[in-house]
Amino acid sequence: MRVALARNVDRLPRGSGLAYEPKFDGHRLVVLRYPGGKVLLQARSGRIVTASFPDLAEAARRLPAGTVLDGEVVVWHEGRTDFAAVQTRAMATPARAPALARRLPASYAAFDLLAEEGADLRARSYELRRERLVAVLAPLGPPLQPVPMTTDPDEAASWYETLPAAGVEGLVVKRLDHPYRGGVRQWEKLRHTDTHDAVVVGFTGTARRPSALVVVVPDDDTPVLSNPLTPELRVRAAKALDEALGDREPEEAEETVAAAGVGEVPYLRLPPDVSAGLTAEVSRGTTRLHRLITVLRLRTAE
Repeated sequence: MRVALARNVDRLPRGSGLAYEPKFDGHRLVVLRYPGGKVLLQARSGRIVTASFPDLAEAARRLPAGTVLDGEVVVWHEGRTDFAAVQTRAMATPARAPALARRLPASYAAFDLLAEEGADLRARSYELRRERLVAVLAPLGPPLQPVPMTTDPDEAASWYETLPAAGVEGLVVKRLDHPYRGGVRQWEKLRHTDTHDAVVVGFTGTARRPSALVVVVPDDDTPVLSNPLTPELRVRAAKALDEALGDREPEEAEETVAAAGVGEVPYLRLPPDVSAGLTAEVSRGTTRLHRLITVLRLRTAE
């Protein structure tokens, strides 16, 4: 399923008929509950990640048959969302997933109801979908919960200022009368900062001389190649990779990654446990055709 998207804005939209939701620092996830108890969890890229989140899949079986949710999967740690932990969960093999689910339990912040009892609601207004979303999830409770929502711009402004301490990166603004349009940037997103934590999943070049990093950013599970590293960052990345890998070697990834102006290029992929301890602060930009990721600094696990 193609998901609805948001375009960035630099100030809080105000006016009648608007709804405001906090934007969590996690992974976009569509939950599909089929008749007969079958559940599918789909990432934004279309990848099926049901086996990586057995705790959410089990919780989703309590949904009425024919329910489709859109939302964000997050992992809470010490009172705030932890994107590296979410990425660890998303990369888990079926064999490791149950143990990770116990150690890093996932929560699902649902912000839209796309189908109810098999009826497609995408053409209906957000206001109606929100009302039905709350009604569907209210009897269930955690880990499936609706995101908070307000129509008061002053309350939304207060959220914007106070919630970053909990890992909320900003606000998403929607029109109450709009339908749900997959693949269209119909919503507006006000970020608290232009920088984000991204999980390093690979690199190009060599471990001793990495030229660019392959990262996964919040809200999108598709790996993306950064701009070329500065000479200083290449030295720091080489040291971080050497310490994180130890005696192990990265492997050629099965997939390629898109490089702006070049096309698809191969890269070396890090083991999941190494990625879990290596994050980068990045800035995000876009051109007409490409996302642009610039690495600002590296963070390693203590």
